[in-house]
Amino acid sequence: MGLSAEVAGYCTSYLNNYLLFTIPILLMNNFTLYMIASEKAALSLVCSVTGGVLNILLDYLFIQIWDMGISGAAIATGLGYSVTAAAGLVVFSRKKNLLHFTKPVFRFKVVWNAATNGCSEMATALVTGIITMMFNWTMLRYVGEDGIAAVTIIMYVLMFASSLYTGYSYGVAPMLSYYHGEQNHDKLKKLVSTSLRVIAVISVITAAVSFIATKPLVSIFARPDNPVYELAAAGNRICTLALFFIGFNIFASGMFTALSNGIVSAILAFSRSFVFMLITMLILPALLGVTGIWLATPAAELMALALSMFMFFKYRKRYQY
Repeated sequence: MGLSAEVAGYCTSYLNNYLLFTIPILLMNNFTLYMIASEKAALSLVCSVTGGVLNILLDYLFIQIWDMGISGAAIATGLGYSVTAAAGLVVFSRKKNLLHFTKPVFRFKVVWNAATNGCSEMATALVTGIITMMFNWTMLRYVGEDGIAAVTIIMYVLMFASSLYTGYSYGVAPMLSYYHGEQNHDKLKKLVSTSLRVIAVISVITAAVSFIATKPLVSIFARPDNPVYELAAAGNRICTLALFFIGFNIFASGMFTALSNGIVSAILAFSRSFVFMLITMLILPALLGVTGIWLATPAAELMALALSMFMFFKYRKRYQY
């Protein structure tokens, strides 16, 4: 990608240490959902918060106190993720829990159904890396390495807001599945309606906070005298527009997964995270330069919202939500 030797060294050092925690990270991703399914949602929340706080504390300890640099940041992240993995190993080792470890039995149909139903999540994870590299490549071309730093800052802000929607979608998914399974259309309809209102309120609040508090948010990562600061501040104000649409798109994909329609969920997720982003990233920067890079995410999310609305109304009679 044409990185300087210094930045390339940071990438290599970080990834080498981060990959040491591959298994704990995979366990964390699974155990977070399994705890919710086994009626231990509060424990899942505690583990997530504890892991995040531990990550922050270890970042300071490893980087500032012990001078471990970027390697320390990777190790801190890995140890933070390991909290949920360790707690899950203890919890699911107890036979009295609703979900617990047992001797594995291979059931092809169950594995196949789970895999196909999770296609949307797989697609999202798969293409996120590709799109991130495209963002970085485009920024290197138009701005340079300062642009990568600015994009990273803005992605953190967007990820923070997106986590609210993802968390809500994960939490409500078992209820959607349950009401759908027992054919309780009244409760399903009420839950979907309530969810849309909740997401609408969160969208307005997060967008307003992100726009008003742009400079304080950016200052967490960059000093005002750094060229990255103004670049990230200008970009964040534009990218904030995406917060009006992200929540509905995340919920739509999660809702169809909960309704066991993995194909529609995958179409929504893949279109949103790859197809529409690819289109906007190729066209808008060529037309508008750096401003086009910032507009790419809101434009892609708006296109995804149109597709989500189409699918929502298309399948409304089938699921009666």
